Amino acid sequence: MEKNQMIENALAAFRTLLEEQLARVERMEAQAESEKKAKQCLTIGIIDGDGIGPIIVGQAQRVAEKLLEKEIENGTVKLKRIEGLTIENRLATGKTLPDGVLDAIKECDVLLKGPTTTPKGGNMESANVALRRELDLFANVRPVSLPEKGIDWAFFRENTEGEYVLGSRGVQLGDKMAVDFKVTTTLGTERIARAAFEFARRNGKKNIAIVTKANIMKKTDGNFSAICHEVATDYPELILEDWYVDIMAANLINESMASRFEVFVLPNLYGDILTDEAAQIQGGVGTAGSANTGDRYGMFEAIHGSAPRMVEQGIAEYANPASILRALVMLLDHAGLSDHAKRLTDAIAKTDADASVRVTGDRDGATCKQYTDALLQNLT
Repeated sequence: MEKNQMIENALAAFRTLLEEQLARVERMEAQAESEKKAKQCLTIGIIDGDGIGPIIVGQAQRVAEKLLEKEIENGTVKLKRIEGLTIENRLATGKTLPDGVLDAIKECDVLLKGPTTTPKGGNMESANVALRRELDLFANVRPVSLPEKGIDWAFFRENTEGEYVLGSRGVQLGDKMAVDFKVTTTLGTERIARAAFEFARRNGKKNIAIVTKANIMKKTDGNFSAICHEVATDYPELILEDWYVDIMAANLINESMASRFEVFVLPNLYGDILTDEAAQIQGGVGTAGSANTGDRYGMFEAIHGSAPRMVEQGIAEYANPASILRALVMLLDHAGLSDHAKRLTDAIAKTDADASVRVTGDRDGATCKQYTDALLQNLT
């Protein structure tokens, strides 16, 4: 293909992307004033996912059924299993969200979701990215806590924009060059900033770290920082500091700095990377839960992947359920069931202190079921 034709094709593709993203902004603006309607019954969707997902989610469902026994009996809570969001079904249908699956998901209010596998290469999008977009789950909230080190962090990662929104829609110019795209919108940034600032105000937090690479990505990251500062004028009690993502990655493991941070606001890619680092500091990605919330729906999941190696090695039953259980805590809090969230938090702490059911992720530790059996005994 001639150079001029490659450029024309790339320009046409880029024009389509811009038109689609502007249309998305218009839809966001139209929905900005909509309110979540109260429902008499809370429907919790249960999605197994891939790899170790069915194992950890199955045990988390046991916990949810025990915690919510009375609510399920009186009809104020319903657990609904969502089938079909598996890598096998997605590959067979050629669709990130197979027919019927998204409709079933939209019948729920909140989701407890296991990890899903994204094929390497090709054009199949991450199921998580697709769900965040389809459900408009713009806030990815990940807490990390190490009381013994004075660390109590809350990360607010923008969830629907950045590099991820068009990550599978880049342009390939023959065998010469490839280009991917990053998107930052005013409304998208305003709402993640406001979510973080409202959290800080409700929880008595003062220090806000805005994490970008605005010295290099001057339009997208530069706007992200500027918009956060504009929104902050409504929150005069907060102290905002701008940090570059590379320096923040170092500061998270700098013990003389780490305890000064409280709330972080980050674009999509940086949030993904730094929250995994923060989870590792806490004890590993298997120890952290994740909330994905919007104005209507919420999705709560483990932050780790589907661990295919554990399946291949025959040790999937030894997977650690800590991350999905902490996601369940966040789901309960989000749904206004804070008493149950505290019961589960206390039971997790008590079970973690029991060396006989310590989960290591290998045969030298307890199985996921053995840990959960002990946890259920500790629920009071």
